[in-house]
Amino acid sequence: MGKNKTPWLLILILIIAGFLRLYQIITVPPGLYPDEAMNGNNALEALRTGDFRVYYPENNGREGLFINIQAIFLKIFGVNKPWVLRLPSAIFGILTVLGIFFLVKELFSSTNNESATNIRITNLQFENSKRDSLFADGNAMALLAAFLLATSFWHINFSRIGFRAIMAPLLLVWSIYFLLLAFRKSRSETKFLFSILYFLFSGVIFSLGFYTYIAYRIMPLLILAILFYYWRKSKKEGWQKKFAISTFYFLLTIFIFALPIGIYYLQNPADFFGRTTEISVFSSQTPLKDLGLNILKTAAMFNFVGDRNWRHNYAGRPELFWSVGIIFLIGIVIGIKKICGSTKHEAPNPKQISNSNDQNPKQFRVLNLKNLNLFRNSDLGFIILFLWLFLAALPVVISNEGLPHALRAILMLPPAIILAAFGGVWLYEIILTKLPARLAFGNSKAGGRNSTKVRNIKIPLFAICYLLFALLIFEAYQTYFISWAKNPNTYGAFSADYAELGKKLNQLPQETPKYVVVEAPGVLVRGIPMPAQTVMFITDTYTPENQQVKNIHYLLPEQEKNLPPESQIFYIK
Repeated sequence: MGKNKTPWLLILILIIAGFLRLYQIITVPPGLYPDEAMNGNNALEALRTGDFRVYYPENNGREGLFINIQAIFLKIFGVNKPWVLRLPSAIFGILTVLGIFFLVKELFSSTNNESATNIRITNLQFENSKRDSLFADGNAMALLAAFLLATSFWHINFSRIGFRAIMAPLLLVWSIYFLLLAFRKSRSETKFLFSILYFLFSGVIFSLGFYTYIAYRIMPLLILAILFYYWRKSKKEGWQKKFAISTFYFLLTIFIFALPIGIYYLQNPADFFGRTTEISVFSSQTPLKDLGLNILKTAAMFNFVGDRNWRHNYAGRPELFWSVGIIFLIGIVIGIKKICGSTKHEAPNPKQISNSNDQNPKQFRVLNLKNLNLFRNSDLGFIILFLWLFLAALPVVISNEGLPHALRAILMLPPAIILAAFGGVWLYEIILTKLPARLAFGNSKAGGRNSTKVRNIKIPLFAICYLLFALLIFEAYQTYFISWAKNPNTYGAFSADYAELGKKLNQLPQETPKYVVVEAPGVLVRGIPMPAQTVMFITDTYTPENQQVKNIHYLLPEQEKNLPPESQIFYIK
């Protein structure tokens, strides 16, 4: 593949991500959940009236960007099919995989002086071992993070459902990437003006997140933390003026593009809070106890017990596959050690290592994280990841509904995947450096054979890695398309019977009066409970005008007794 395999491997990962998000999208997931259908009905009405909104108040309220994008797809394809509502999610999911790659490179690249994790072997007499290009400039970690996200059931699932939440991680990943890139470029005299464009890109992308999902609203705190870091750095290094100019354009851009929804919330404060107060843990009789339990449930969802809702997960399965969960925990431990600076032993000087031979081999037996040269960087990368994880968890743990909740926790996914990728690369480096070093102890002539030992270990190590990668791809396919998609609980979770009723109504003659009695409970939308939205979307009868044209009428149970005898009656239960 040439000297640099990274672009080709990234393309391969995007192909895998695309396959897992687009394969059988016409039929999987089955049915159409009423929340998805509500989006579709709003989108259809917006297309016909031209009234595209920043916020759609029905169904407890939803930010409007995703719905407006769905309207564009409905216009392009011209059919009222569930897959049309879900196709934008699949595209956004693939773009998030790409964004994770670039974000990780920016966070942990050796070319980024602010946050460099230069992964290479320079200790234990391995000066002659040459590293593959994949391990330069954070490529290995970036590729692994992209691959883990591409094969994550958690992300695959929401990339195939017509929920607006899938846009939140996409926009946050790309906005932070452009922000970090902009700060790195801004200190160059020749690139400062050009870097302003990156600040503008970041501001626009970040501001769009306010039009996506309620959990996104806490993320300005993450941006403020990044700005605070660079403000301190600018004071120390003497580029305060550049920082002030850059930050001004960045914040001004966010203000301008977030202004429409900000004005809407000022005019409709009840919509800003929505159901937040209703499901808040602080509304319960034992708030502290419930908060503690919620924290435990949310923490356990990664490795032990995940979301039990079949619409969000293979019920009860941990959100991370077991091998990914292990390296996620490793990444957390190593990240905390890095931030806290908790290293018990001082790293030996490389010159002392090369000159000492085996006079005192025991000094190398203690594993010191600094020996691997993994952490010749500032802590910004880990600070961002841990703060991101913490902030994204807050909307989850302060709610008292359906925990653990994979959908509400979707903004926790990117930092979790990045930490897992770090843990995976760290573990690989440990095996590659620690084992040959142990083999060398006690052998006074082993120094000349170290490179051979490394090569001998790399062959089976690569084989194990490729086997694990293949396992992750197979597991993602088998779990999603076979175990989950064909499970009867999944059909019920996506209201497949409602979708079938809609198809049946479409096949009946238009002149036949058709009455749909909605017995299922739900939030009222224009006087009819929410479950009817699925049938309305499939039959395109959301508006009274279309109901009249197609002779389909929606009733509450108490209205059934006055129906004409020749009418056909159907029930939504």
